[in-house]
Formats: sequence, structure tokens, C-alpha cells
Amino acid sequence: MPLLPKSLLTLGALLLLHACYSAHEHSSLSSSLAPASLLPASITPTSKPQPTSSLPLDIALETLAAVLLICVGLVLGVEELRPISWRVWAGKVQRGQGKNEGEGYTWLEGGRRKGFLDIRAQRRDFAEWVKGQGGAKLE
Repeated sequence: MPLLPKSLLTLGALLLLHACYSAHEHSSLSSSLAPASLLPASITPTSKPQPTSSLPLDIALETLAAVLLICVGLVLGVEELRPISWRVWAGKVQRGQGKNEGEGYTWLEGGRRKGFLDIRAQRRDFAEWVKGQGGAKLE
């Protein structure tokens, strides 16, 4: 990832961390300093008092700026997207311009495909194994 997206992500993460800390401090200070006369009379000793003030504008703007910086950093830092059309992508791979340069379609062959299982070959191997065991039948 280039330097600009990394720095934007780092700055955005730091701003977001600071905004979260500021919001937490504001909520803890506003709930602890709220005068008892402003709290509703229906609050029981077991319920928590609700903060009497909303989040300051500078914390909200800092949060939005941090999210915007993180989004821009992520968009700028992403690698080049591959074409959606299989034909275009396969042509690039064959010409050696794609991710698997010089290999062509060999990465698709030779049992290197993950997630594909050859049931017929396994059935054949199992039948040979059973014949080697004396032909015992499974119940």
C-alpha cells in the first residue's frame, strides 16, 4: 500500500480513537456533574441517570472527519480491480498480464484447485483397497 493511503488510514484511526475517547469523557462528566434537580423524580436508586446534554458539535465533526479519512484511505489503497468478465480476465492471464504471469491456465489444472474433490477417483481407489483386503463386503 502506498504512503498516502497508509497515512490517511493512520490519521483517520487516530482521530476516531480521539473522538471516541472525547465522547466517553463527555458522557461520564455530564452524567456525574448533572444536578439532582434536573434529574426526573421517577428515577429509582437502581436505575442509571441519563445524561442531560447532547454530544458537542466538535466531537461529532471529528468523528465524521475520521470516518471520511478512513474511507478515502481505504479507497485509495485498494489494488487494481480485476475485470468482471471471465473472458477478459482469462485473456490477460494468457498474455501474461494478469496475476498469474506466465502460468496460463496451469493453476487451474494438476489438482491445485482448492475445494474440488474427485469422487470417482476416490471411489476407484476405495474399490481397489477393498479388493486388496480380500473382497470383504461392507454392511
